[in-house]
Amino acid sequence: MKTILTMASASTLALLIGTSAIYAQGTLVGTEALDDRIDDISDDAQEDLEEARDDARFGPEQFQPGWSGSVAMTYAGSSGNTDTQDLALAGRLRYGAGQWTHTIGFGVEYGEDDGDETKKEFFTVYDANYSLTDRFYVFGLARAQFDEYAAFETDAFLGFGPGYRIINTPQTAWRVQAGPGIRYVEDQLGEEDTEAAMIASSRLYHAFNETVYLTNDTDILASDANTLVSNDLGLNFAMTDTLSTRVSYKTDYNDEAIEGTKKTDNRLGVSLVMGF
Repeated sequence: MKTILTMASASTLALLIGTSAIYAQGTLVGTEALDDRIDDISDDAQEDLEEARDDARFGPEQFQPGWSGSVAMTYAGSSGNTDTQDLALAGRLRYGAGQWTHTIGFGVEYGEDDGDETKKEFFTVYDANYSLTDRFYVFGLARAQFDEYAAFETDAFLGFGPGYRIINTPQTAWRVQAGPGIRYVEDQLGEEDTEAAMIASSRLYHAFNETVYLTNDTDILASDANTLVSNDLGLNFAMTDTLSTRVSYKTDYNDEAIEGTKKTDNRLGVSLVMGF
């Protein structure tokens, strides 16, 4: 029995040594970094497809009672030819209680390059929904963003209003929500302003058949400081259980863009997820 145990221990040690060697080789030749990039790309593509489905399009979002959520943190630092630091922390918490759904999100990003600060941002959002019927609901929304390198160093909004599902069929779903609010902004020169604002959103979903569906998400935030418009049009193909594709065209508009920059940004995106 002692001999068997000794052999098993030796085998385990050899396996650990071998694993460490493979890990070290992956770090040196770059395969580990490429694997990380593959994971990031796969996660982003899968997230695009999942967000397009819009769980709330047919009725109230259903979350488990009580708290649920996730928190993630990443840090990367380098020294030598370059001296950089990058830190990111983000999380999303949900609380379900009957007709109420509460969502809290937050994020922190910080970066340095050769001792010079390149990024310093903090943001948080709170979204509450109360379903009165399968079609009619009310919402409350609060967000705050601090970005030392944006046109508005501080940008916060608090608003509320009604929401309604105009069309609510298995093939087509269209819901809209809008309401008044208060917006606070502070620019890079320290000039502050608190003003009335409004927010409006539209979520459209249409299924052409069991595998192809179209989505169009529109959000508008307007105040004296500026008007922000975001529109995301997507065509999604769930061709098989293992192959999904999303083609999207996103437009962001800011009528008070920083001087020297364009008011409109457009981005064409293609996400493909294939498994076998």
